[in-house]
Amino acid sequence: MKHVHAGKVRDLYEDGESLLLVASDRVSVYDVVLPTPIPDKGALLTQLSNWWFDFFADVPNHVLSATDVPAEFAGRAVRVKPLKMVQVECIARGYLVGLGLREYQRTGAVSGVALPPGLVEGDKLPEPIFTPTTKASEGHDEFITFDEVIAQEGREVAERLRALTLEIYSRGAAHAAERGVIIADTKLEFGWDGELLTLGDEVLTSDSSRFWPAAEWQPGGAQRSFDKQFVRDWSTSTGWNQEPPGPEIPADVVAATRARYVQAYELITGRTWA
Repeated sequence: MKHVHAGKVRDLYEDGESLLLVASDRVSVYDVVLPTPIPDKGALLTQLSNWWFDFFADVPNHVLSATDVPAEFAGRAVRVKPLKMVQVECIARGYLVGLGLREYQRTGAVSGVALPPGLVEGDKLPEPIFTPTTKASEGHDEFITFDEVIAQEGREVAERLRALTLEIYSRGAAHAAERGVIIADTKLEFGWDGELLTLGDEVLTSDSSRFWPAAEWQPGGAQRSFDKQFVRDWSTSTGWNQEPPGPEIPADVVAATRARYVQAYELITGRTWA
């Protein structure tokens, strides 16, 4: 196999005509990989993502096999089709939080989508919105408007990206709500399998989404989360300047983070993490 790419969390290998996408236990916050791994994180992300790919079986995706992988990668890797990736991060938001909240406070809109005045952190939006960003190879992604996606990808493709993103988010959020989990927002990536627009990377995981316990949701401040927001909040509390190198994560924060990933997996899938 040929190692062709190392992302912040995933590594990509060429294996014949297919690719192996391997999720590590690395955790990144503010686009910086922290030096301390979270045990089982890669396997938890992979297994949750695979569950969702099955859930969205009617949406074309890149997975060829979740089991035809080398033994050393078992449980944390999938064999996938190579895609020509669309250079847009497709984000759906159902609640106001994070960078979307900051953009709203600054402009009253997110990615050019105007929102009602007076919303506060954690508020549910009147309806889910599509808030795309650039897909930066270095540095931070930046908000772009739907018109900018049209200019880059063409109207037909832009409308398909928006429709798929909002459909996947809405269907996933409805399922999670039945399991006591709010999916506040999520990031999706799409690519081309020939002429077929195809869902790639990961889907509705604790790294790509914000998961909140529905019973504890209270607009007006930060929410308890089942995702890496816990690590973000901890890293901010240390006074770290969000530039490399990142701080070492203490053992209690590692354990609490892993527990949140396990809880999200178990609540959403109905399965027990072995």
